Amino acid sequence: MSRLEQRFAELKTEGRAALVTFVTAGDPGYDASLAILKGLPAAGADVIELGMPFTDPMADGVAIQLATLRALDAGQTLAKTLKMVGEFRVNDQTTPIVLMGYYNPIHRFGVEAFVAQAKEVGVDGLIIVDLPPEHDTELATPAQAAGIDFIRLTTPTTDDARLPRVLERSSGFVYYVSVAGVTGAGSATSDQVKTAIERLRRHTDLPISVGFGIRTPEQAAAIARLADGVVVGSALVDKIATAASPKQAIDDVLSLCSALAEGVRKARVK
Repeated sequence: MSRLEQRFAELKTEGRAALVTFVTAGDPGYDASLAILKGLPAAGADVIELGMPFTDPMADGVAIQLATLRALDAGQTLAKTLKMVGEFRVNDQTTPIVLMGYYNPIHRFGVEAFVAQAKEVGVDGLIIVDLPPEHDTELATPAQAAGIDFIRLTTPTTDDARLPRVLERSSGFVYYVSVAGVTGAGSATSDQVKTAIERLRRHTDLPISVGFGIRTPEQAAAIARLADGVVVGSALVDKIATAASPKQAIDDVLSLCSALAEGVRKARVK
């Protein structure tokens, strides 16, 4: 059983959703970013998505674009992101880590080398926003052969004809983007999300995590009543942007994570 399967199975038994947190690797710098990464599980993160900085993050809104720029300015590379996961794994062998980003840096790094190193350092899954299922052979197939889950994005515009193709080779969980648009944009209503989840469940048995536009513990709780996972990214990344120092960035991200975790954990308590 993979770490992702294990984590979602445990939470199902507990009767609650997963809090899935997103931060960009290397933002605001390597050391502070690693401290945030190491602190997230204790602050209540159940699954961690770690962004791989890329110069052209077209699916991301301003908050994550700026995070990417800060990380690149601080010298973050794909090799350093993999190193960061390895350092995290020294003390944590249970929290799943999913690398999220674009195909270009992986292609430049070399798919074979990337998959081998990702497996070695303890990466559990990949979300590659610009690789549709038609390109599975490039990365999804070798990644899954190495035991790394390949997580698909689905959106309100993914229709019933397209869904089976998108979900066919998905593993780990399904990431439902509740608003068509870039990260950090507005949020969908609970009714819209409920309908979308019901539709997805007709096509897949995988856990469904919902993201885009979730910023507060209350919003997180509302989604946690419906979905298997709640993804929060831009709200955490904004804490780094507004921090006056790396230490404040670490503290502010982890305290928001704790508040979100509390919202998620109390969501289904009668």
